[in-house]
Amino acid sequence: MSAEQAILAALVLPLLGAALIALAHRWPNLREGITLSTAVGLFACVAQLLAPVLAGSRPAVTLLEPLPGLPIAFEVEPLGMLFALIASGLWIVNSVYSIGYMRGNKEQHQTRFYLCFALAIAAALAIAFAANLLTLFLFYELLTLVTYPLVTHAGTEQAKRGGRVYLGILMGTSVLFLLPAVIYTWHLAGTTDFRVGGILPSGMDKGEVAILLALFMFGIGKAALMPFHRWLPAAMVAPTPVSALLHAVAVVKAGVFTVVKVVVYVFGLDALAGATDWLVAIASFTIVAASLVALKADNLKRRLAYSTVSQLSYVILAAAILAPLSVVGAALHIAAHACGKITLFFAAGSIYTAAHKTEVSQLDGIGRRMPWTMAAFGVGALSMIGLPPAAGFVSKWYLVSGAIQQAHWFALAVVLLSTLLNAGYFLPILHRAFLRPLSAESVAHPHGEAPLPIVLALMLAAAATLALFFFPDVPLALARQLVKP
Repeated sequence: MSAEQAILAALVLPLLGAALIALAHRWPNLREGITLSTAVGLFACVAQLLAPVLAGSRPAVTLLEPLPGLPIAFEVEPLGMLFALIASGLWIVNSVYSIGYMRGNKEQHQTRFYLCFALAIAAALAIAFAANLLTLFLFYELLTLVTYPLVTHAGTEQAKRGGRVYLGILMGTSVLFLLPAVIYTWHLAGTTDFRVGGILPSGMDKGEVAILLALFMFGIGKAALMPFHRWLPAAMVAPTPVSALLHAVAVVKAGVFTVVKVVVYVFGLDALAGATDWLVAIASFTIVAASLVALKADNLKRRLAYSTVSQLSYVILAAAILAPLSVVGAALHIAAHACGKITLFFAAGSIYTAAHKTEVSQLDGIGRRMPWTMAAFGVGALSMIGLPPAAGFVSKWYLVSGAIQQAHWFALAVVLLSTLLNAGYFLPILHRAFLRPLSAESVAHPHGEAPLPIVLALMLAAAATLALFFFPDVPLALARQLVKP
């Protein structure tokens, strides 16, 4: 299979899987077998593109050109390669987890869940491989639409309310800010293609650059930059596998991926010099403010949601520092956060499935009943704090190095403060789980681990989080290609 054929196969395979899932709705085992087979096949197609990209090739495919100079086209560059590997690889793990979770909790509308999940992965892959802003924008919006039924999966009034917030903020920011930014970029540059070093004309006024950057940053609502972050905690009414999709596999990753792609390939680091101070300030505020909310949150999923809001702005901050090392850190943190946060959400769902607990205050001694789950949670927590031997240490190392490289002491102080806050809201959970006696409720109603597929997926996600620390060569090689002269 040629690289171009592999691109088309990666885009079509999840759509084919979605159609087969719909046809197999009466046979759950077949339906879930199709889901797993499609996920494995997709990862194989994506992995086939890795060697050419690492070697410097940029395979590309153009589907059609609805307007002159505005094609729907795909090109695989290093950042998109990294995102595609994350999305396709974690779909396999999430599919294993979903089988245990959806059956263990007797969830309704499981076929719709698997179908929409496949469509979301298809949209994520199209975003990853988008060769220009028009293609990225179209599939970015499609991702919002196909994940809406997942957010409202429960069908309750609370779920519908969360879905309205989700759809309203993400569609609103896109229409009000992102679309005008894309159109204005096309007006200025005469193209929407992504190019190394940027596409904007030289000599632009710094004020004009800052305004255009603001339209992009606030228009990319999936990056959850404050004040456009409320959709993320509102969407926590969804089942845990959906939360994992939103936080780790596709949705927020599409947001921060787009942020880095716009900074590197639309503006270019040199063109943004002196125009990102406001973005550093907003990202820093988001990091600290979201961490403070997480610190006070007793609901476990709410704590994890605000942790995500904070962690996403690490990527934005790293990109805004404009140092080559910090841009490498931004790309690495997309991968590190994906593996660490999916581990944490898997653990939260495991606790809910086995023990029906949702609050941090209910977790006293639960590590004795669920040692595998809480050990995996510990790995994810270490990664979010940025401690070895977890993936988050590597990305934070490059972020801190970039801040020092640029003598950006304010950004460095923010990262150090937020690291302490991260420890402040994660370590007490582990203390409760392993060092406090079992709660009276746990003694009265003993339980063990969640179903095997859940625990297996947990272990795989935690192992990936550790592997990115010990074997970071592939993501690091891709990230470094972003800033090669």
